[in-house]
Amino acid sequence: MVDHVSRENVNQVVDNGNGENADGENGTAESGGGRGYELPLLLFGGFRTLIDRLHARLATEGHPDLRPAHGFAMQAIGARGATASEIGRRLGVSKQAAGKTVDRLLALGYAERADDPADARRKLVHLTPRGYEALARSAAIFDELRAEWAATLGADRVRDLEAALRNVVPAETAFRLDATSWLGTP
Repeated sequence: MVDHVSRENVNQVVDNGNGENADGENGTAESGGGRGYELPLLLFGGFRTLIDRLHARLATEGHPDLRPAHGFAMQAIGARGATASEIGRRLGVSKQAAGKTVDRLLALGYAERADDPADARRKLVHLTPRGYEALARSAAIFDELRAEWAATLGADRVRDLEAALRNVVPAETAFRLDATSWLGTP
């Protein structure tokens, strides 16, 4: 995966670097002047910017080892706990990949394993108070980051952007946790 690429054209197949597509045409007025492939890249860039800023803040607030994959995994664990298999299914990764992430969360003190009271053969992973605290801080920081976007772009524009995305993103996929299934394992 490409990381921290600056001034490098990452879509060289369709963009020759001078604002034209491979056919030598600029974006059309009907499309708002942009090129189709830019939309997902800009959306991902916005996502990445928010996540990177979140983790920089979390690091200064006592969570320097917490990574984006850990946040997805803690959400997959949920309030009731989950087995490694359930976590893997929720994240769209193998049980083994989920187990590695869970092991890291255990080592960092964000989760713990316990016997399932309904089935002694199963081990449930639960969040610890440190895990809940990290998620609570994440939520508060996301609110602050959203407020910064609203201050920069205008509150109405941010609300309009969110409303527009709700209209085009199918409800069943709006809050899926399995981003790792197409971005790589945690």
